[in-house]
Amino acid sequence: MGGVAERLAAVGLTVPPVAAPVASYVPAVAHGGFVFTSGQLPFVDGALVATGKVGAEVSPEEAAELARTAALNAVAAVGSVVDLDTVVRVVKVGVFVASAPGFTGQPAVANGASQLLADAFGEAGVHARSAVGVAELPLGSPVEVEVQVATRA
Repeated sequence: MGGVAERLAAVGLTVPPVAAPVASYVPAVAHGGFVFTSGQLPFVDGALVATGKVGAEVSPEEAAELARTAALNAVAAVGSVVDLDTVVRVVKVGVFVASAPGFTGQPAVANGASQLLADAFGEAGVHARSAVGVAELPLGSPVEVEVQVATRA
């Protein structure tokens, strides 16, 4: 069904500019046929779009949308080091959720990221995943997403 840009356009999205690092790291590294992204936050136009804990200040549904945004930023990070259409598989996704005490819905939040990757890469976007509740994330972000992909040589 075409390339990544076309699949994203079909769901009303475009690959954004790569989010600027907030510390001393690069957004992504390509090595040995793989790309590893740094953790991506839900930045839009250079600004973090929400802060707070999921299950308190941020609803699970809002958090799933934020995970989708962070995953789109991860796609941009991958595209900063390789042509997105060379991705043959999204291998592993890590979704970190700043969770209020007692919140256990991390998998549903992570589904926002997983769906975005399926939208972007089709069958190649189906992946292994970890959804982890954490006490705090950088800048007070509710979610952070990291992605590992395999590429054609």
